[in-house]
Amino acid sequence: MTAMRNHFKSIVAALSVVILCGMALHAQEPVVGSKDPESLFTSKDPKLHANKQVVLHIMRDLLEAGHWDEAPKYLSARYLQHNPNVASGLAPVMAYFKDRPSKPIPAKDKWTTQVVSVVAEGDLVTVAIARSLPDPRDPTKTYTTTWFDMWRIMDGKADEHWDYGTINAPAPAPAGRGPAPAGR
Repeated sequence: MTAMRNHFKSIVAALSVVILCGMALHAQEPVVGSKDPESLFTSKDPKLHANKQVVLHIMRDLLEAGHWDEAPKYLSARYLQHNPNVASGLAPVMAYFKDRPSKPIPAKDKWTTQVVSVVAEGDLVTVAIARSLPDPRDPTKTYTTTWFDMWRIMDGKADEHWDYGTINAPAPAPAGRGPAPAGR
C-alpha cells in the first residue's frame, strides 16, 4: 500500500511539473485590434447602425482626437456616468476631459485605440478594446488585456455609460508634508 501511495505521489508530482512547464512555455494570446476599426461600427439594421455611428464619433472624435467641444452632438445633457472618477452630466464630462489636447481626427486605419469588437443590441452599444499594461511580475514586459465601454443610446445620443473605471489614487503629498490636520 505504501509503495502504491509513493508511486501515485510520484505520478502527481511529475504531472504537476509538466503542467507548470507547459504554462510557462505558453503565454497568453495577445489581444489585437482591428486594422479597420471604423468598419466595426456598422450594421445592416438601420437602428443599430445609427447607434453604432454615435459611438463611433464618441470613440474617434471625442476620445481618440479630443474634440470635446463637439460632445453635445453625441452625449445627452443628463449623460449618466458609471465611472467613479467622473460625475454624471454633459458639463462634468466635458470638464473632466477639457485639458486633454485635441488632434486631427484620424484616418480610418490610423487609430491609436485598438478596437477589437463593437456589439449593438437594442439601445446598447459595447466596444471592446485591447489594452497593453505593465506586467507586475516583470517590469521589463507588458501584456495585453481587454477593456470595455458600453453606452445606452437614446434619441440619437449617448445617455448612459459604463466602463471598467476604477477609483484613481490621490496624488501623494509633497515631501515633508503629511495630510492636513482634521478640521481644515
